[in-house]
Amino acid sequence: MYTMTMPDSSLAKKAAQLVSEISPEFLYNHCMRTYAFGDSLGKKYGLKYDQELFFLGAVLHDVGLTEHVCRKHSFEHEGADHAERFLSSHGVSQEKIDVVREAIILHASEIAAEKQPEIALVHFGAGMDILGLRAEDISEEIVKSVLELYPRLGFKKAIIELIKYDAELKSNHQQQSNLSAALLQAGFERWVLHSPFAE
Repeated sequence: MYTMTMPDSSLAKKAAQLVSEISPEFLYNHCMRTYAFGDSLGKKYGLKYDQELFFLGAVLHDVGLTEHVCRKHSFEHEGADHAERFLSSHGVSQEKIDVVREAIILHASEIAAEKQPEIALVHFGAGMDILGLRAEDISEEIVKSVLELYPRLGFKKAIIELIKYDAELKSNHQQQSNLSAALLQAGFERWVLHSPFAE
């Protein structure tokens, strides 16, 4: 039986509360599963990491997709900017903020796998929850326990619709990159639908 251990800090609780308040429930649950799956993989791989720092990157990694934050730039950069403002307002050092920023910006990139554990595990956790990557590295019992704690709530359909909405919303803005559009072009919808999770 998997027991998720969240960092017992005021900052971690405030970050989770923020994401809970501004996100639809399916997205909040995804962020929490990202942490739970990433934490399970980190333990499986024997990695040493700052639990709170990893949690902050995981729970905040998709804030750029919320209506509270979503504006005209690529969501991972808007999310990183919003996370920085939040963390800075709570007195977090710039060194730690930079780690969270990088975790958010690179969470959909394979480059993250080569970074320090707090960054790599956000990528691993999100990749497992969305695409089923590395699912074979943790037990079915752990997966079941995580899904009971944070149900998917029709996640496949919801995340595809959200990424399509985000790409369309920003399609008329002149910018160097749009992660949502790039993901869709690369086959995001197909990848999600073929993941091992039922919904």
